[in-house]
Amino acid sequence: MKRVQLYTDGACSGNPGPGGWGAILRFGEHERELSGGEEMTTNNRMELTAVLEGLSALKEPCTVELYSDSKYIIDALEKGWAEGWKRRGWVKPDKSPALNPDLWERLLALCGTHTLELHWVKGHAGHPENERCDALAVAQSKAHSK
Repeated sequence: MKRVQLYTDGACSGNPGPGGWGAILRFGEHERELSGGEEMTTNNRMELTAVLEGLSALKEPCTVELYSDSKYIIDALEKGWAEGWKRRGWVKPDKSPALNPDLWERLLALCGTHTLELHWVKGHAGHPENERCDALAVAQSKAHSK
């Protein structure tokens, strides 16, 4: 399997509000930037969308080194929270509804296609790819402001 790196970030002006996401896919010397946004969304939806769009851009199953500053995403995947929410019908252990089940459903399906290696990076701490993804996300958030 090919080994690729996926760097992602999401941004939101207000929560909810206009938001954007950015992703960088890297395979060897090849690099591709992706970004997009929505007029009314949340930061967590943009973080999830960045990962979804990056994984969806892959044309074959890959080993993906995912770098994200979102503890929500890293913990939900690494600690099995998302699988648990799904098993319980998108309900958390405290019986409250799990948020963003539509995006988690898609992400869990993609996790069945690709092998993910999860890496949390501190946001706004000088990590070059994270800073670039943040810039892409913020630009999209501004572009989707009314």
